[in-house]
Amino acid sequence: MAGGNSHGSEANRLWSPLGLYVDNDQTIYVADQNNHRIMKWIYGATNGQVAAGGNGQGNQNDQLNTPSDVVIDEKSGSLIISDFDNRRVVRWAYPGGTQGETIIADIHCSNLAMDDEGFLYVSSPEEHVVRRWRIRENDGIVVAGGNGEGNRLNQLSYPTFIFVDRDHSVYVSEMNNHRVVKWTKGAQEGIVVAGNRGRGNDLTQLNCPTGVAVDQLGTVYVADYGNHRIMCWPKGAQKGSVVVNGDRQETGLNQLNDPISLSFDQQGNLYVVDFQMHRIQRFDIR
Repeated sequence: MAGGNSHGSEANRLWSPLGLYVDNDQTIYVADQNNHRIMKWIYGATNGQVAAGGNGQGNQNDQLNTPSDVVIDEKSGSLIISDFDNRRVVRWAYPGGTQGETIIADIHCSNLAMDDEGFLYVSSPEEHVVRRWRIRENDGIVVAGGNGEGNRLNQLSYPTFIFVDRDHSVYVSEMNNHRVVKWTKGAQEGIVVAGNRGRGNDLTQLNCPTGVAVDQLGTVYVADYGNHRIMCWPKGAQKGSVVVNGDRQETGLNQLNDPISLSFDQQGNLYVVDFQMHRIQRFDIR
């Protein structure tokens, strides 16, 4: 669906892509990390378009430095970007925007999510916490973690990708605890919904999980980064099943090499950022 032409900076290439967002028209927005830009890829296109950044690596208002994720603020129509190595979250008017506006400064921001009320959720691996922010407010509210690094249910260890459902429950992928936890709104601790059996490749285990997405039935889909596969965990299940089984030695379609981010479109297709292959694949899993 995007990239797949080895790494590079040309319009038909990506370089170590990270987070992605798929809109209602199946247009893909992807954080093109090593090109320091956000790319927009219209459905069926062979080339992408620069949506933000693309002016070299830097910390000026028209630059990004290793962006890690992007979401769309539906109310304003702007892009919200995790500008990882600049330690800031920026808002970029699109289309037509030529520079970004810092909306959260001095934050170790990894990944983003936005709920239907316009609240922004930001994971901070360095602090082992996820916070919820209202745009333009100075302080975020802790919604997951916040009790130091650890593996207790009220703690997180290197949280990265997050997903927020219609009930405003937050699903958090923990790389160091090899699990995904669900924090319901206002909860003081999480509920394990995938993994938590140590690092491994058994169907009860995960290996450095990253991207997470949840369907309307509460089924959790996880990018099992270290095992090069996508796993599916039905609600309440004690073990998962493999949806896409990759092999880092293979480069063909239906193969994955370090899958890192997931997103569904309106038709229920699953989009996967295939990190080491510098591409985005779409899978029909229905």
